[in-house]
Amino acid sequence: MRVVIFGGTGFVGLNLAEVLLARGHEVTLYDRAPLPPSAQRSLADYGARLKAVQGDVTDADTIDALIAKGCDAIVLGAAVTAGDDLERASTARVLEINVMAQIPILQAAIRHGVRRVVNLSSASAYGAAGARVDILDEETPCDPVSFYAISKFTSERSVARHAELFGGDFLSVRLTAVFGPWERPGSVRDTPSLQYQILAAFARGEPAIMPEPGLRDWTYAPDAAEAVAILVEAERPRHRLYNISNGGAWPALQWGEAFAALHPGLECRLAAPGEKTAIKLHGPYRAPLSVTRMADEFGWRARFGCAESAAAMSAWLKQHKEWI
Repeated sequence: MRVVIFGGTGFVGLNLAEVLLARGHEVTLYDRAPLPPSAQRSLADYGARLKAVQGDVTDADTIDALIAKGCDAIVLGAAVTAGDDLERASTARVLEINVMAQIPILQAAIRHGVRRVVNLSSASAYGAAGARVDILDEETPCDPVSFYAISKFTSERSVARHAELFGGDFLSVRLTAVFGPWERPGSVRDTPSLQYQILAAFARGEPAIMPEPGLRDWTYAPDAAEAVAILVEAERPRHRLYNISNGGAWPALQWGEAFAALHPGLECRLAAPGEKTAIKLHGPYRAPLSVTRMADEFGWRARFGCAESAAAMSAWLKQHKEWI
């Protein structure tokens, strides 16, 4: 298949590109940011099956011309992933990129007969509902609160409505707390995972001091990318919305301890009373996402738990020493 990933040089986009290329597809990455040199070297063996196009996601004419060249699937991964500080500074930008910029892409997909569109939404769409239940499935009523959560929930409804009006084969996925290879904060992403922050502390030669254990249904990025790739390829998905998650919760503190155990001299621990830490949590505890729908329909479950992802991330960093 020929797949275009909007936001393709970002964190999730690069993980998805790796999986799709390994499965034999052609991938075009469309992003305002260039392909990082480290990723360019890592993906060089795929040759002409990988293309990177620099452009703004709001440039409707350029995007239409790109889609008109022919593609089988589009992944909507361009987003402003905003915490409170970025929401205060760029409220309109969050809604512009996460909702409005998708509409010309969806319309171009309809005009040019794109077979599948997958919208990368977020577990944040559940909003305050995440504190009221033990597990969140796709039928749980959403109660989004932040502008980011509102934008992701609205993007899902927009994608679904376009499909209803025009007959497009469009669906959305709710990604939960994703971490792993290629993650980096930036001007459109001010919510790095606790795992990234732990590794950044280690890179500075400091202990990773946690303000609290950081319990979440943490999901290793290659697992999330594999699930998205399955939905890109699926012949006839039975639903328009799928959760993607590890399926259970474990603390980031435990992950940091597992990573530190592989590297003598590193330390990850809870802060003592009154002790300062640079590591920052993003949002309150949220119930884990149910993955029953993905498991029952496609047989997919995450392969990497806490210890497995710590070992995999350690091996990845040996190959990409300059990343963090």
